[in-house]
Amino acid sequence: MDLADLRIFRAVVDEGGITRAAEKLHRVQSNVTTRVRQLEDDLGVDLFIRAGKRLHLAPAGRILVDYADRLLDLAEEAREAVRDPRPRGPFRLGAMESTAAVRLPAVLSDYHDRYPEVTLELRTGNTRQLAAAVLAGELDAALATGPLADAPFDQVPAFDEDLVIVSGPGHPALDGAGARPPTVLAFEDGCPHRKRLEDWFADRGEMPARIVELSSYHAMLGCVLAGMGISLLPRSVLGTFPEAGRLTLHPLPPGRDRARTVLFWRKGAESPKVKALADLLRA
Repeated sequence: MDLADLRIFRAVVDEGGITRAAEKLHRVQSNVTTRVRQLEDDLGVDLFIRAGKRLHLAPAGRILVDYADRLLDLAEEAREAVRDPRPRGPFRLGAMESTAAVRLPAVLSDYHDRYPEVTLELRTGNTRQLAAAVLAGELDAALATGPLADAPFDQVPAFDEDLVIVSGPGHPALDGAGARPPTVLAFEDGCPHRKRLEDWFADRGEMPARIVELSSYHAMLGCVLAGMGISLLPRSVLGTFPEAGRLTLHPLPPGRDRARTVLFWRKGAESPKVKALADLLRA
């Protein structure tokens, strides 16, 4: 059963017979008759009661009329939706936790005001997870800190972040010769900020004493404040932590102290919803 068969069936019902339906559809009568028979064979029921050259709806045909109307209306709605340049419908957006917590609230509020027909669905994760979800079609787009592979994605710059290493109060300078390497508090493997901190240690010929994985920045900062270790994160996140003034900040060397967050989506898959967000970020 396809939409063309349903249109022919509906025309026969509306016009009261094969001849007038064929004229309306600009088809030959034999073609309309054949398509109606094929639809009946596909469904395994008679849709019409045939009395000579006259057709009357059979009980199964009366049931199908309602479904045919709904399916044809839905198909037309879908056709209009894909041709409509306005952002509308569900928008599955991914973001790193720091971006979701600090950068997105104002942006998404503005987006919602401009495009109220869009329903936003937000998922957080690290860059590796978000990239995989975009490629798998689970997300329409995502915001993450690179590097990202160029081949499968289109991307636009979104935010530039200042990065700092944070420790508890009174923590010694991290460049002290002979100092014992501290414990690192970080997200799971795949987080670009964790990778940057690991690279910073590697440049110094060191390894962290150990890495403790946590699932949120507030948990991470609470543990840092308690003296459990150090962490690397965007400076903007500190504004969301009430005890930020008690933390000790350690600068990173130039070249490692900034990170760019980009909005990215699969190549060739820029929907009106994604384009609207990209335009908003560019502005």
